[in-house]
Amino acid sequence: MTVELSEEHAMLRDLVAKFVDRELMPLETAVLARERSGQSIGLTPEEEGPLLAKCRELGLWALDAPEAFGGADLPAVALMPVNEELGRTVTPFTFPPDSPNLHMLMQVATDEQKRKYLEPYAKGEAKSAIAISEPGAGGDPAGMMTRAVKDGGDWVINGRKIWISRIPHADFTIVMALTDPEKRARGGITAFIVEKDTPGLIIEREIPMLGGHRTYEVVFEDCRVPESQVLGPVGQGFAPMQLRLTIRRLQMGAWCVGMARRALQMMCEHAKQRVTFGAKLADRQAVQWWIADAATKIHACRLMVMDAAAKQDAGQDVRTEASMIKVWGTEMAAEVIDHAMQTFGAMGVTKELPLQLMAQKVRVMRVYEGPSEVHRMVIARRTLAQFG
Repeated sequence: MTVELSEEHAMLRDLVAKFVDRELMPLETAVLARERSGQSIGLTPEEEGPLLAKCRELGLWALDAPEAFGGADLPAVALMPVNEELGRTVTPFTFPPDSPNLHMLMQVATDEQKRKYLEPYAKGEAKSAIAISEPGAGGDPAGMMTRAVKDGGDWVINGRKIWISRIPHADFTIVMALTDPEKRARGGITAFIVEKDTPGLIIEREIPMLGGHRTYEVVFEDCRVPESQVLGPVGQGFAPMQLRLTIRRLQMGAWCVGMARRALQMMCEHAKQRVTFGAKLADRQAVQWWIADAATKIHACRLMVMDAAAKQDAGQDVRTEASMIKVWGTEMAAEVIDHAMQTFGAMGVTKELPLQLMAQKVRVMRVYEGPSEVHRMVIARRTLAQFG
């Protein structure tokens, strides 16, 4: 399937590209300095404030949120080029709000939950997190141990979650918990909205990750939430969670295209001016093949992403495509970035260039939202079923 961007969507892509070049790229020096010193690479309030103001000025806000909440309600095919441009920089920034939780809320939230949580989230006035993975179980629903038990008009949550991003700053967290241990992913997992400062929600520790990122481990000790905090039907939390994961996986594919584009550009610029043993690197076959392979694989990944986005906009199930994109995109970007680092030689492995931070980022991406091995297992299972 060939997807042509409309003139409006192409203009949006170009606007975002200029925003990345003019607003985000200049912050990379500070981001890299923080990473070198072992700090979190997250933007400071002094850095983020002007960016958010600029986003509002340019209309780069709530791009896929419903029009009823002031959003642009853009389709996935318009958002993929936006994410590709954002992927070109190591400055960690996303146009509010972050899409996956937004779409999960849009799919199953009640009218009251939309008013209380979705509307302020869509407007960028609230922040969210999601708690899925658990120690010893990862994201495998079969190993989920966190329980939610009905007690009168409330639900009481007990358990432990790990690898959660942004939760110290989140106004609410979507928590996945077992409500029927026998059924598990087949009707036994329920989503709950847990507000910050709810008694029994304890952030136990911060976990430094590769690339200057931070995740968190949290404990739920008799964390009591009212019935009104159940997100979607009881026992039916697995499907909307899968939708959320699919949306993130398509985003990740676009980010990988952006990262690989940046690495390819750096590789080409350096290869054309660097001379070794009397010849430019650009004239050496090994480097030429790295460049050719990078250009080819970037093109293929972009086509995969846009094809899946078009299918998603048409209401099709793209879980298999999302798994393929997750595997191909992350491994493609890792290869291109590695070849760019090799082209730069010693400078390529310093912490002065963004390449090493990109390499760390894409390495983490091969694990979160489902590791490559699990996605390959799922792809194989579904492919075998087609020919059964």
